[in-house]
Amino acid sequence: MKIADQLTTLNALSPIDGRYATRADALRPFLSEAGFMAHRVEVEVAWLKALAEAGLPELPAFDAEAVAVLDGLVRDFSEDCAVRIKEIEKTTNHDVKAVEYFLKEKVADHQRLAAAAEFIHFACTSEDINNTSHALMLVRVRDQVLLPNLKEVLAQMVAFSHDLADQPMLSRTHGQPASPTTMGKEFANFAARLQRAIAQIEQVEPLAKLNGATGNYNAHLSAYPEVDWPALSKKVLTGLGLTQNEYTIQIEPHDWMAQLFDAIARANTILIDFNRDIWSYISLGFFKQRLKEGEVGSSTMPHKVNPIDFENSEGNLGLANAVFRHLSEKLPISRWQRDLTDSTVLRNLGVGLGYCMVAWDSCLKGMGKLQLNAQVIDEDLDQCWEILAEPVQTVMRRYGLPQPYEQLKALTRGQGITEAALSEFIHGLDLPEAPKQYLLALTPRSYIGHAAKLAKAFKG
Repeated sequence: MKIADQLTTLNALSPIDGRYATRADALRPFLSEAGFMAHRVEVEVAWLKALAEAGLPELPAFDAEAVAVLDGLVRDFSEDCAVRIKEIEKTTNHDVKAVEYFLKEKVADHQRLAAAAEFIHFACTSEDINNTSHALMLVRVRDQVLLPNLKEVLAQMVAFSHDLADQPMLSRTHGQPASPTTMGKEFANFAARLQRAIAQIEQVEPLAKLNGATGNYNAHLSAYPEVDWPALSKKVLTGLGLTQNEYTIQIEPHDWMAQLFDAIARANTILIDFNRDIWSYISLGFFKQRLKEGEVGSSTMPHKVNPIDFENSEGNLGLANAVFRHLSEKLPISRWQRDLTDSTVLRNLGVGLGYCMVAWDSCLKGMGKLQLNAQVIDEDLDQCWEILAEPVQTVMRRYGLPQPYEQLKALTRGQGITEAALSEFIHGLDLPEAPKQYLLALTPRSYIGHAAKLAKAFKG
């Protein structure tokens, strides 16, 4: 078999760049290699501009024209620029040095900037540029791509919680019939969990450092001992929307990244739980799925309408969390002041997040196909009068009747019970008339507590 040399979605090794490529497209400007280069250019330019503003005698402040040129290098960074950096890297065999040389090429024809060329990457170690770039990449992709997508999933859950708030359903604890709830309340339960997980993702503070080879501004002070380098570094990082980590080795320790990945993984775990529950409700017939013309559920069984979106979502969430687990465990660990094990791992940020995008999209698609089958849900409830043993024995407890739990256990445990049998038992109880009439009027469909109220009240 001959496979084309040119990379396509058909010959890509990863499904994120193949079968599911379009679902991950929103990540590429941030997390691709070209995106990484673009952020490195932005950080190098921010550092150079800050140096020019710092009053260094050998680096006068840039005029408006020079600043405009530098800003243009950031704004107009293109794939052609990334290709040129890769060409330079073939010679340097060092990716950050290739970015530095690229910038020097770009300013060579501008007299003021060419004279300042040796201040590009001044006193920086590669990790100063890389860690700051990674922080920018992650915070931007979090705020502009990940959170909006997760909030779309949340919004759909909230809509179901309101729309289905009044639909009673039989609960199952340990797989056995239990006190009823409503379908809307079940969606609200997941929505509340996901909402908290999203808040945790939002609250992660992105850290970065611009403090030299081992975090002590050694080179900076050797050239300009009079400059307040920590303050200058903080100014640059704050201007980029990041928080300065003052205590680092050569690398920023990546603890905040681990916190972010753990928070995203927690949201994914909630969605795995959600996917499995909805899958089960589809299996029970509580939901039908809207059909799409031309779709096939099985290559041999024409009747099948499989819950494939929830299955696809669950599988990809598992892959995402496996990547995040490794990132969270590995990234905060570095031998002494620096080793490169984090560098190669960090090139896979888009892998874990790419699987998230595929999974969240599939979950949304699955919810978009759901059609409530109220008849099946109601019939399921109507066959379980034994679940009313709970309110009966609870009311009996209030009024001091003997052995209420034991009486109801003997009546119902391990066996079904009819409406008539339960009614006969209640009629025989020595209860005040009002609570007796309450119990006689109670049905499996009406015994839902505050489920409907809670589902309607959740705002998301």
